[in-house]
Amino acid sequence: MSRVLVLGWGNPSRGDDALGPELVRRLEALATDRPGWRGHGFLTDFQLQPEHALDLEERDLLLFADAAVSASVPYSFSRLQAERDGTFTSHAMSPSAVLAVYRQVFGREPPDAYLLAIRGEAFELGAPMSAAAKRRLEAALALAVELLDAPDVVHRLVGPTRVA
Repeated sequence: MSRVLVLGWGNPSRGDDALGPELVRRLEALATDRPGWRGHGFLTDFQLQPEHALDLEERDLLLFADAAVSASVPYSFSRLQAERDGTFTSHAMSPSAVLAVYRQVFGREPPDAYLLAIRGEAFELGAPMSAAAKRRLEAALALAVELLDAPDVVHRLVGPTRVA
């Protein structure tokens, strides 16, 4: 059985920025009725931090979820690589930088990791999630459910993860 971690981040008080945490919340609610999801983990935070590298341990597959103004509509799905970037030493990191911290801490490559970037457009403080973002969330949720039901589906979405 594959052990997947879904890590969504964003500020639920800033409109569409809530997309990542809301996706995780919805998946976690579905998990109670899906025995095949035992062993999967669900985590939310306001931003990614170096400490999240510890949450990746003992996982086979990682799905990072976030709102993004530059994502395709309704979402973009892409493979991540561990790399130090401009966020590597900050407390608001990119997923790739978190993967690089994992490699540094554990001395090995991180699990296969993917980013589900859900298109957002309204990020005002105190604003609710936009109607467009709610529709995009439904599409992203369908993809995430498919992935959690059969983690090998990721190969169909982006091709093989590793070359032997």
